[in-house]
Amino acid sequence: MAPQDKFTDILWLEEADSTNSELRRRLDSADNLSIISARSQTKGRGQGDHSWFSSPRTNLTFSILFRFPAAEGEPFAVRAGEEALLITCVTTLALRDYLLERGITARIKWPNDIWVGERKICGILIENILEGSFVRESIVGIGLDVNEENWPDNLPNPVSMKQLTGVHYNLDAELVALREQLCSRFETLGTLQGRSALLEEFNRYMFRLPEGQQ
Repeated sequence: MAPQDKFTDILWLEEADSTNSELRRRLDSADNLSIISARSQTKGRGQGDHSWFSSPRTNLTFSILFRFPAAEGEPFAVRAGEEALLITCVTTLALRDYLLERGITARIKWPNDIWVGERKICGILIENILEGSFVRESIVGIGLDVNEENWPDNLPNPVSMKQLTGVHYNLDAELVALREQLCSRFETLGTLQGRSALLEEFNRYMFRLPEGQQ
């Protein structure tokens, strides 16, 4: 598939440097809520200068596009600044919903990691593209540890879905199910009541590490 070809759902690549970078390169051809996922990611990025570890064909490493109308009064418009936290709410709560359906109770470590107990199962990298005072598009990269069992020694507290449940998951099917949760949560941005509920629920499941342990 050439970069200029339109895609509207899930595009799987055998290899990508970073799915966030790949989605940014294909931004003009991607519809809202489209996903690029890589079987192998060679330069996966985390927060700051951190990298993201994932064995090839073992976990979910993908990016989803959230596109917003940059206009006052539009129901899905999101202002830059504090209101952009809603993008984090959508993403983290969708992941929590998805994991809960698989018998895994997760919580949200500020600002946007997903933990199960004291172990990290998912990292999120959000890159917003602004138009004036609004977020025009948001590229949300997600690394979810699905079938991983072999970890580098320098990772302090990782865990995968397979380690928690004993189940080996089909990555294609799991991504379809997770996309449904992301789309469902995204729809709640369309009303003030939905936005308020997102923030309330996010705060209920969010925790912060003590200062010095960030």
